Amino acid sequence: MKKFLSVLLVALFAVPAIAQDKPAVSEEPNVIKVNTLSLLVGTGSVFYERKLSDNMSGQLGVAYLSYKIGDSKFSGLILTPEARFYPKQNAIDGFYLAPYVRYQNFSLENTESNDKGTYTNFGGGLLFGRQWITNSGFTMDLFFGGHYSKGSVDVESGTDSFDVGKFEGFGLRVGFAIGFAF
Repeated sequence: MKKFLSVLLVALFAVPAIAQDKPAVSEEPNVIKVNTLSLLVGTGSVFYERKLSDNMSGQLGVAYLSYKIGDSKFSGLILTPEARFYPKQNAIDGFYLAPYVRYQNFSLENTESNDKGTYTNFGGGLLFGRQWITNSGFTMDLFFGGHYSKGSVDVESGTDSFDVGKFEGFGLRVGFAIGFAF
């Protein structure tokens, strides 16, 4: 994990911008992208980012999770709104800081005991990232940051036998999204 984070940090700060002969401030006000790393944990996530000013954009992430921990199966919706601040006034193409909140609502099922329920979780954190947009509009977004969340289980049938520990407390949020600007 340390090696992966080291490579991520080097790529974030050392990789030169891909776009050549492009204005310092991107002309495209919108970006649609997919987080490729979230697919590794059974989550499909799509982001829409909109430039609001020279140094700020807003982004909304929508995801669907289908994940199993032990005998507990989670499936449901994740919403992640965030504000992105680009200190060099180059929104939506450059280095950014992004505070965010996250809402998660999952259906739960214990495959061994047939317990069923719902899990609701709220959290938030701060991301550091770098987004590149090429002349053709191809977009790459590399980000990482910290996250904290807390949730509650509502048992519909059976008992509370669900392992929600991986979704609560402090954690890491890492991603690499690709898409296009328009």
